[in-house]
Amino acid sequence: MKVLVPVKRVVDYNVKVRVKSDGTGVDIANVKMSMNPFDEIAVEEAVRLKEKGVATEVIAVSCGVAACQETLRTAMAIGADRGILVETDVELQPLAVAKLLKAIVDKEQPGLIIAGKQAIDDDANQTGQMLAALADLPQATFASKVEVVGDKVRVAREIDGGLEILELTLPAVITTDLRLNEPRYVTLPNIMKAKKKQLDTFKPADLGVDVTPRLKTLKVSEPPKRGAGVKVPDVATLVDKLKNEAKVI
Repeated sequence: MKVLVPVKRVVDYNVKVRVKSDGTGVDIANVKMSMNPFDEIAVEEAVRLKEKGVATEVIAVSCGVAACQETLRTAMAIGADRGILVETDVELQPLAVAKLLKAIVDKEQPGLIIAGKQAIDDDANQTGQMLAALADLPQATFASKVEVVGDKVRVAREIDGGLEILELTLPAVITTDLRLNEPRYVTLPNIMKAKKKQLDTFKPADLGVDVTPRLKTLKVSEPPKRGAGVKVPDVATLVDKLKNEAKVI
């Protein structure tokens, strides 16, 4: 069984994001970029399935600029067997990415697609669901445990009341939550091996997909700075301030 894992190149989660002075977007010039943390969890889970003998091949896919090759090499260093880059300079939105992934799914015919539940840059949480709809595949989102049994995959999801267990018929789409696993540390020998692994590059036109943006970002702004707190001597003063100053009660 092939396992397909989409990975996205995003601003590293340790970096303090700054908005461009003209408000057109986030400033990524000279900023450290890395693999989206949820996608890293997805790659780790796919590699674990291969180590258990469930999966035969793990394919990492990324859509974006040429620098996304670095993200794919990281995925291959974790344990993916090969990478596919759909190269474009166009700003990719969730529907466009889902259409590109659908084209790759049609080409590769994987038995399972494991994606991160969302990217930490736009927090859209849409691509996995859109891919499942376009490919007409069963889906399980926010997975905290994944178990493949024959031609079925059993997924545990954390919900408000506890756990929800879903059983899907393969092929299927799964999106990963934080508690699914802890990605392994990438060693230098594996980084060196990843440089020799196969990496194929396509253009959206090669896949017959139009990636023209459908949404336009009008303005990006930083959240307002929080004012300093105040200490109150007693509950009566607190209630008075909440009622007359903050006007929240």
